[in-house]
Amino acid sequence: MSNTVSPTTPLQLGQKIRDFTFSTYNPVEDRFEEHTLFQYILQKKWCIIYFYPADFTFVCPTELSDLADHQDKLQQLGVEIISVSTDTKFSHLAWCKAERLLKDVKFQMASDPNGELAGFFGVYDAAGGTALRGTFIINPEGVLVGSEVNYYNVGRNAAELLRKMSAYTYLYERPHQACPAAWQEGQTTLTPSEELVGRVYDFIEK
Repeated sequence: MSNTVSPTTPLQLGQKIRDFTFSTYNPVEDRFEEHTLFQYILQKKWCIIYFYPADFTFVCPTELSDLADHQDKLQQLGVEIISVSTDTKFSHLAWCKAERLLKDVKFQMASDPNGELAGFFGVYDAAGGTALRGTFIINPEGVLVGSEVNYYNVGRNAAELLRKMSAYTYLYERPHQACPAAWQEGQTTLTPSEELVGRVYDFIEK
């Protein structure tokens, strides 16, 4: 059985993404562009797909501003960010120019007007024609390894996303290790073995 998701089934953890072409507004270059998901995989990049409900709303600019504050550190880990909503690329441009909270946003802002991309990741709300607050982490092999979905009224925490990305990138090079709860870079990891069963307390930092 293939672990690649079919076009009509929402993506699950451990499955490979399929390719999409989407239009974006690039706030750094102040222009519209065309991109694909596979271009990031071909570059062996980690990718964060960051869905939010809509431009010109209330919680959304605080989330994108928070994410922008952590973008440099995420890029140092080899991570590219793509924010996505069902708005048009024209709306993205107008919102960036109007909303001062977005002044430091430097990542691609993708347009998903028919909800195809949001549907693929399982966060499309057909009743409202918008996406829930979904965060999806794709590794350099094109496999979905992390996901988080919040309802409309609860914003996310980019500092926690950065912490998780530090763990994911660390373990990508060390697949036989595991990061315990609240792990931070530089702290001890766990190496699952018979010796560890029932004795995790003895091996973690106190």
